[in-house]
Amino acid sequence: MNVLESFSLKGKVALIIGGSGLYGRQICEALSEAGANTYVTTRQQDQVSVLQERFDNEGIRVTVEYLDQSQEETITALRDKLLNKEGRIDVLVNNAVARTMSEWNDDTEKFAQSMVVNATGIYALTKIFGNVMETQKGGSIIQIGSMQGMIGPDPWLYEGKFPVSPDYFFHKGGMINFTKFAASYYGPSGVRCNCISPGGIQSYRTPDDFVERYSTRTMLGRMANDTDLKGIVVFLASDASRYITAANIPVDGGYTAK
Repeated sequence: MNVLESFSLKGKVALIIGGSGLYGRQICEALSEAGANTYVTTRQQDQVSVLQERFDNEGIRVTVEYLDQSQEETITALRDKLLNKEGRIDVLVNNAVARTMSEWNDDTEKFAQSMVVNATGIYALTKIFGNVMETQKGGSIIQIGSMQGMIGPDPWLYEGKFPVSPDYFFHKGGMINFTKFAASYYGPSGVRCNCISPGGIQSYRTPDDFVERYSTRTMLGRMANDTDLKGIVVFLASDASRYITAANIPVDGGYTAK
């Protein structure tokens, strides 16, 4: 196979959990552009048609489906629907995250609430769709982590404040080692599991002074943009990475290495 052909996802079925945010949109676009039959989920059932219309208007070929990862029955229902329609599932991207906490002294119950989606939900998704891939003897599971699962928060970036939540660091740190467990478990069946740990992505909501401070912490001198995740996602989803599993790959402009 020509090396460029190994990056193609033509004929593969890809599922992205959570595709409406900064990460999700470019992941959907990347997998679709690479040729995959691409599905994306939202946990808001009344937003399925709204999100579908938005993707259609932007020319991104995806199908939007409902799934709430805190409700296991919705996961199995979508699994069955995709298998009935496509006959297989080749790529799973776990991208959804619930933001229930805002700061360290939040109600402890909010930490427990976040576990249902960001820990138990990730386990359920990985197991339910991973078992499909195990039966197929092949597939790629991609966990979307964060560099904040690798390092502690830097109050200097936030002008001495902590507008970041402890549950997020807990979940993203745990995701890295959970990836290694899943990779070990599914490896004999030819199923790969890897984690991507992005750095901060700049958007219209990012204050200029924060962008300036953050950029000094990276080796490339900038924050991530709305295309910087596309290449790594296609690489890990495709046969180009068929001997890579259990890896955690920072996509952070060198932030965590500086």
